[in-house]
Amino acid sequence: MLQNIWSIFLDRKEFFLDLLWEHLGISLLAILIAILFGGIVGILISEFQRTAKPALGVINFLYTIPSISMLGFLIPFSGIGNATAVIALTIYALLPMVRNTHTGMTNVDPAIIEAAAGMGSTRLQILWKIKLPLAMPVILSGIRNMVTMTIALAGIASFIGAGGLGVAIYRGITTNNTAMTMAGSALIALLALVMDLLLGFVEKRMGMRSIKAKKENRMLAIAALALCVCIAISTMFALGGGDTIRIATKPMTEQYILGEMLDILIEGDTDLNVELTQGVGGGTSNIQPAMESGEFDLYPEYTGTGWNMVLKKDGLYTEDLFASMQQEYQDSLHMQWAGMYGFNNTYGLVVRNEIAQKYHIQTYSDLQKISKELVFGAEYDFFEREDGYDALCKTYGLSFKKTMDMDIGLKYQAISQDKIDVMVIFTTDGQLSVSDVTVLQDDKNFYPSYLCGNVIRSEILEEHPELMDIFHRLTDTISDEDMAQMNYAVESQDKEPREVAESFLKDANLIK
Repeated sequence: MLQNIWSIFLDRKEFFLDLLWEHLGISLLAILIAILFGGIVGILISEFQRTAKPALGVINFLYTIPSISMLGFLIPFSGIGNATAVIALTIYALLPMVRNTHTGMTNVDPAIIEAAAGMGSTRLQILWKIKLPLAMPVILSGIRNMVTMTIALAGIASFIGAGGLGVAIYRGITTNNTAMTMAGSALIALLALVMDLLLGFVEKRMGMRSIKAKKENRMLAIAALALCVCIAISTMFALGGGDTIRIATKPMTEQYILGEMLDILIEGDTDLNVELTQGVGGGTSNIQPAMESGEFDLYPEYTGTGWNMVLKKDGLYTEDLFASMQQEYQDSLHMQWAGMYGFNNTYGLVVRNEIAQKYHIQTYSDLQKISKELVFGAEYDFFEREDGYDALCKTYGLSFKKTMDMDIGLKYQAISQDKIDVMVIFTTDGQLSVSDVTVLQDDKNFYPSYLCGNVIRSEILEEHPELMDIFHRLTDTISDEDMAQMNYAVESQDKEPREVAESFLKDANLIK
């Protein structure tokens, strides 16, 4: 495993270093804001003790909110991406900063303060020249804990389309690439360790009392602060030259591949730059609002999902409703469908072969008699979809013993390890053909059509009509079998999504 981790790091060095830089930038920006704001709050509540209890109570409450919940709560206000990640990380970083500042300030020996006041020192002089210097070891201890925690927690930011090393972890899980997941995790741990060592060096330097040491400390502090600010700002506001098309993809292997295809074609055949945000957690639930707010311009979507989940339509979607859906997208959302790839990635149900053979299960209806004995697994959003779990159970009269929410990349592992008995699959899943499962027949035709195409904001298409030529060239180029083979190449043959995308485009004569 260590050799695999080292190999993937060397092969994708630029990819990992870019993520490392972005991870550092997001973390440092949150840390700087927390130090500034948390330090001020800590000082104020130590000076005005009556405010300490309610202030610490509020911060403690915010700290208890699960990180996923916090990110979900912030998305409607600050959208998808780095800004929301920084806000969430700052909130979590406040507790150690405020608490340690307050503790350090209030534990200064009262006799020293009384002596300073007796010598004529003002309250402000006592604060800056006595309390803060004496409290600094406790404050620095809080900062060290906060920095380590923030760097580690920043990994979850990729769930909402932010950057950083969490991208490697999440992508590795989704594409069944354990080496990538471990490489991303190891780099986060290494980054946290390095930052802790640097802060340890700072603590040691601050213990030096000579005039020369104090002068050197001031120069080092200014240089370090300037570097941190530059890294943070460059991460948040770095922009490529020229017009940029912002593409989002869901956390699915085939979406990673499609995103790379769009990136290759758009940057290769137009003067446009592409900003590709891969694997946005929550899929349509988070990408569609970001499209409506203008944070993203384009993303691959499925017709059945657009009809039921985006337009909130009841009933079974069939492709003869496409014209109606296209019109409503244009009128209500100012978006349109373009570049229909040709493959239909609809849902399906599978059971473990052992169960299918034991109970002679071939159809969804056959599950009804034994569903109370089985564990059902699916990705998170399936349980919230209009055409998801509740509708499936109602149609077929199913009532499972237990349900299990899991990341889409872990489903096949879960069923192979007997953690679940029944699960939702996509008909283009790369691992489907090599898994010990039986695909059941949808005997009541419950699942709608899920042809894949691109949803793009109409404004972008008007500004850049050259994109339509790319969409025309992509139309009807990928079959169900083609997509399944590409997914398998990534998930089981350790190929990179971009490599697979480029190979297919060459074979299809879409690029040279």
